[in-house]
Parts: sequence; structure tokens; C-alpha cells
Amino acid sequence: MQLNFKEIATATMVLFAVIDIIGNIPIIISLREKSGRINSGKAAIIAAVLMIVFLFLGESILKLIGINVSEFAVAGALILFFIALEMILGITLFKDSEHTSPDLASIFPLAFPLLAGPGSLTTLLSLRAEYSIQNIIVAILVNIIIIYIVLKTSARIQRFLGINGIAVIKKIFGVILLAIAVKLFTSNIQELFN
Repeated sequence: MQLNFKEIATATMVLFAVIDIIGNIPIIISLREKSGRINSGKAAIIAAVLMIVFLFLGESILKLIGINVSEFAVAGALILFFIALEMILGITLFKDSEHTSPDLASIFPLAFPLLAGPGSLTTLLSLRAEYSIQNIIVAILVNIIIIYIVLKTSARIQRFLGINGIAVIKKIFGVILLAIAVKLFTSNIQELFN
């Protein structure tokens, strides 16, 4: 079992860009406001478990239920699309109970689909085709540590940015998330028709 630091660095950067934890800060803050608090450890651990399980069993699970990777990515793109619309337009599309429990918010939509979402899960499948498993696992763990730190310090980040700063970042990253959703949708919808 040989660790390759170049592979680890590349896989870490690719996953970091796809997970986009910095871009998700506005969503994390609004989730924390809705539910009172977020269980950072639980969200990070669940995201890590989902990613590692999907790395090993992803394609088999999807095949078992008759879904291919492209169909999975299109479904995820639609979820990301609606989350982005909420951020940009300041509306609520996902109706949840008046008070979302911190534990539920830590699992859905935080651990899945924001952190371990279709983007990161499909990325893991493509990384697996190029890199060795142990390097990808190290890359996942590095990203999980970064995610945990950002989740833990989101209140401080919120105080630093202020209400207006967060509103601006929310709109900007809403547009970026919308673009990611559209890219994920268009690149995979073509696969479905081919």
C-alpha cells in the first residue's frame, strides 16, 4: 500500500472544489438559523462515511437499483438547482417543519446532498478510475477535516462578515451553485440520450 502525495494532493483539490465548503457557508449559516445549531462532528462523520462507502460500492448500489451514474447526477443537479434558487431569490422552496431539529439538519441537507452530494459522489467514481483507493481515502479525510473546521467556525465567520456580507456572499455563491447545477445537469443529460 503505497501513498502517492501527488495523487492525494490532486484528489484533495478536486474534491475541495466540488464540495465547495467555503461556498456553502451561507447555506450552513441559514441552516443553523433555522435549526438553532448544527452538529458539526455528526455532519462531518456522516459525509465521510457516505463518501467512503460510495467510493467502494457506488456503482454497484446504483446498478442494483437500476440507476446509472448520469441519472444520479441529474437528480442531484436538480436538488442543487433548487437550493441555489433559494439562495439567489431569498425564497423557501423546501418546506420543512417549523423547527428543524439540529440532528436532522446535520444529516439532510448538510451531510447529504451538500457535502456528500451527487457532485462529490460522481467525482469519487471518476477519481477511482484514475487514482488508487488509499490516496482517494486520504483526500476524503483531508476534506472532512476542513469541513469540520468550517462548520465549527461558521458562527465566527458569520460575525466577521455581518448580515450584509452574508447576503452578498449568499447571492454570489447561489449563482455559482446554480452554474454548477446546470453544468452537472447538461453534461449528464447528454449521456442519458446517447
